[in-house]
Amino acid sequence: MLVRLNKFLATAGVASRREADRMIQAGRVRVNGRAVTELGTKVDDGRDRVEADGRPVKHEARSIYILLHKPEGYVTTLKDPEGRPTVRDLLAGLQTRVFPVGRLDVSSSGLLLLTNDGELAYRLLHPRFEVQKTYVAVVLGEPDDAALDALRRGVFVEGKKTAPARVQMIRRAGGKSVVELDIHEGRKREVRKMLEAVGYPVVELTRTRFAGLTLKGLGPGKWRELRPDELRGLRRLAGLEKSGRVEARSRFLGKS
Repeated sequence: MLVRLNKFLATAGVASRREADRMIQAGRVRVNGRAVTELGTKVDDGRDRVEADGRPVKHEARSIYILLHKPEGYVTTLKDPEGRPTVRDLLAGLQTRVFPVGRLDVSSSGLLLLTNDGELAYRLLHPRFEVQKTYVAVVLGEPDDAALDALRRGVFVEGKKTAPARVQMIRRAGGKSVVELDIHEGRKREVRKMLEAVGYPVVELTRTRFAGLTLKGLGPGKWRELRPDELRGLRRLAGLEKSGRVEARSRFLGKS
């Protein structure tokens, strides 16, 4: 069956579709021995030989879904050119290659989903599905009602208005405040920039919920596989089949 090369790489657990596009443009992907740099290229997933960074992409039956409590100080990537600790360093004992669904910046902590199921990851990140994310932010100062209402209506960040957020003041104390925000967009450092836009810089940020998943019972730096009921909920949210059956997937072979 012919499929777009970026989707093939994503379902193989190599990277998200967006990152796969970057790999293609950089000449890091070969099809039948020839480098491919054109976005939109299609491959026959049953016949063509695909390599990424010199390593073959091969079909395998099992998909894996990891819930990780990311601490501060770890970058949300599998390899960092600056040599900083990565979330992969936290996945002790995991043999299958997975990639993060979305990002948490190095200074933020909280819930991070990782998987080799590229189709589910793509849908969870697509704006059409409006997947909800909940953050708890510690900010300098004490936001007043006008600031909170502005966040609820949407504020301009880098020339573009954010979608309305659900905002709740948790507490005010000692010149700082704790604010909870629910958003469904996924722009880079969006929560930090939203709060800065209304005059209250973030000093600590934690994602506590993503797509209905929570960190309950999971300490910083710890991870576990999703339960079947959690996976079914994600697949329903992403508009996939309601049975929750995990279809045959692919993964990236070789050391990373």
